[in-house]
Amino acid sequence: MPAIDILRSIIADIGPMALGFSGGVDSTLLLKAAVDVLGAKAVAITTISASLPAREKEEARALARLIGAHHRFVTSGELEDPRYRENSGRRCYFCRSELFRILRGEADALGLGAIAYGAQVDDLGESRPGMIAAKEFGARAPLLEAGLGKAEIRTLSRELGLPTWDKPALACLASRIPHGTAISPEDLARVERAEERVREEGFRVFRVRARGSEARLEVAREEMPLLENAAVRQRVALGVLASGFTRVFFDPEGYRPGGGSSFSPAPPAGERD
Repeated sequence: MPAIDILRSIIADIGPMALGFSGGVDSTLLLKAAVDVLGAKAVAITTISASLPAREKEEARALARLIGAHHRFVTSGELEDPRYRENSGRRCYFCRSELFRILRGEADALGLGAIAYGAQVDDLGESRPGMIAAKEFGARAPLLEAGLGKAEIRTLSRELGLPTWDKPALACLASRIPHGTAISPEDLARVERAEERVREEGFRVFRVRARGSEARLEVAREEMPLLENAAVRQRVALGVLASGFTRVFFDPEGYRPGGGSSFSPAPPAGERD
């Protein structure tokens, strides 16, 4: 049976659902398949907080409209939780617990039996505290249950004409703050502004890591040659500084997933004041 049919069969067995929708590659495919099977009985829920960039909120709105899904924005309260703000290794657990609490509430209010989210096979090889929260709330992961990994999800998304098929992997803005450094709305806003400035220079895969007023820019290795252009490098540095940072370091190792768990500035030669 084709992979997309397996996914649709699993969704049909689960039945009416409220699903977490970030607008990323995984949740967009899940939403598309769910709407194909369940129609109006599949409702997309996007949670809103300071950790979600405004750009991603608008992309989620546009994607849900493209798919023809019923879509709701709900304010998330993870930043009101001191355990989340202290930014320990369990931050994602508290964030996901809030997500699933919201999904359960929305599902109950709308008469939907299940809640679901976009976990997939490749997530199993990583530390994912959110999966513990998902189990506690009874959230289903149809992509994971269908045995789909990121490469297959991108292929299926392309076949279905979804514009997210080649969208870079994203994470919430809180992931830019190293564990052990408290999270504040002000820091998240500063990171969001800085990343918009970097994106304006044509970069697609990057992170602005932050600790207080210092920023470390990680750019995907294949995009690092762009920084060899002195004018581009200066514009990027000035853009990050204009976002509220006092120093920016260009990381010579480039972007690497999980880099936000620590903060080790690049050598001084990569520094712009």
